[in-house]
Amino acid sequence: MLRLLICLLLTPAIALAQGATATQKPAQKPPASAPAAPKPAAPAAGAPKPVPAGRAPARPAAPLTDDQKTVYALGLLMQRSLNEFDLSAAELDILKRALTDAAAGKPAIDIDEWGPKIEAFAAGRAKRVAAREKAASAAYLAKAAAEPGAVRADSGLIYREMSPGTGPSPAASDVVKVHYRGTLINGTEFDSSYRRNEPAQFPLNGVIPCWTEGVQKMKVGGKARLVCPSDLAYGDAGRPSIPGGATLVFEIELLEIVASAPQ
Repeated sequence: MLRLLICLLLTPAIALAQGATATQKPAQKPPASAPAAPKPAAPAAGAPKPVPAGRAPARPAAPLTDDQKTVYALGLLMQRSLNEFDLSAAELDILKRALTDAAAGKPAIDIDEWGPKIEAFAAGRAKRVAAREKAASAAYLAKAAAEPGAVRADSGLIYREMSPGTGPSPAASDVVKVHYRGTLINGTEFDSSYRRNEPAQFPLNGVIPCWTEGVQKMKVGGKARLVCPSDLAYGDAGRPSIPGGATLVFEIELLEIVASAPQ
């Protein structure tokens, strides 16, 4: 519940920014019966283009100060927090209205009455997101399992070797060093050690089940692709950048077995 309340407390900046954009009115078109205006003479070569009447010349966005960049980062975090509510465009409008009303000191409802309902609302939306993700994943999983060289394990993991390794294979209790890239089935990247330019190191029994099972199939020096159904990844809960019920795709390069469990 605390996370949900913090989310609502952090939302005003992004919502107000969206509201400012929404208040701009589109330019009106002239009536169909209006006579056609004479065409102006073509400007000389190299002359600046005239600005249409009534329209200010476009200005480039001013560079952000460090404080403004921090506020912008805050907005990005708030957007992640709002994802779990799966809000429609109409619901976002209601959210912006609530922020405006609260800023004016004139809320339309009693927060003490309706605030406690937020947790149940979020849980219901999370179930909806997870069901939608699983439905979208079904065709992807079938296609991935049919790719040349792909092997579907009894657990549901789909493993495909991209390049073979020549070293030993790790055990579940070993500590390994890897480079990896993780994406959603639509190609959105949510994590990458390559992007950080720093390999990751961890015990295989301390990560998601898909990794524990899949990396044991690899040999040091090899690279593989793991397609992980949600029950082998983060389940219906998801993560801030991973929807509940999401199938995840990892490309993993096994660099080293850092420490082996004692025999």
